[in-house]
Amino acid sequence: MSYLEKLRAAQKKNNSWLCIGLDPQPGLLPLEAQRWDEPVLPFNRRIIEATADLVCAYKPNLGFYMQWGAAGVIALERTIAAIPDDIPIILDAKIGDIGHTQAAWGRGVFDEWGVDAITANPYVGADAVRPLLAWRPDKCVYLLARTSNPGAQRFQGDLTTRRGLSADVLREASRWMGDGDGHCGFVVGATYPAELAVARELAPAAGFLIPGIGAQGGDLAAAVRYGPDRMAGPVINAGRSVIYASAGLDFAEAARAAAIALRDEINALRSG
Repeated sequence: MSYLEKLRAAQKKNNSWLCIGLDPQPGLLPLEAQRWDEPVLPFNRRIIEATADLVCAYKPNLGFYMQWGAAGVIALERTIAAIPDDIPIILDAKIGDIGHTQAAWGRGVFDEWGVDAITANPYVGADAVRPLLAWRPDKCVYLLARTSNPGAQRFQGDLTTRRGLSADVLREASRWMGDGDGHCGFVVGATYPAELAVARELAPAAGFLIPGIGAQGGDLAAAVRYGPDRMAGPVINAGRSVIYASAGLDFAEAARAAAIALRDEINALRSG
């Protein structure tokens, strides 16, 4: 099964384009979780158990686990194992290096950890992508094309002009993969809705991972309108607004309620 087929199956089963970012932050963990000696894994498990029927993917960000040292990496491995097999796992690491280094990343995250997708930085060109996806048709790399942060335009350019780094990445990267390789998708933030529309025009067949919804205030309607590709819906990510919906004993129940509300809002826009 290809990555997009797995994603589409999860989206259909849960009627959802929602992805939850599993990003444990020491200062934001609920009081209940802070009482545990090693809080990351039990916190994540509670969130997964509460939301697994509401999402199309989970996206743990590597940085939030590295801050806990070796214990955090172990918690990440066990979090990956706790996610149901039919739900895609996107490791947000934004890696980007020359070929043999990327090949090592591929062996680690895809072959050992078993994640389905990873985010990568395309700055070094095709060498950052081919070693990850060559002969891995069931995997995906989401390349940074238009990130959701306020300083993104400084180097990425204004995508509405169809010039600059973001436009070049969207035009060129889709052609880097060959037969039998995995899928090359793109990270395109919802905080720049006009540019999201242009991104879809430049890369009509690519899967989109869309951050910036929730705490960052991105345009959900634009994500729903321009996010779908020819095979599947977009992966619309929300993190803080869901997993930290409550700091109390009811944090898992509150996360579920927030996920339901966001999923239903997305689905209302899909049918509108």
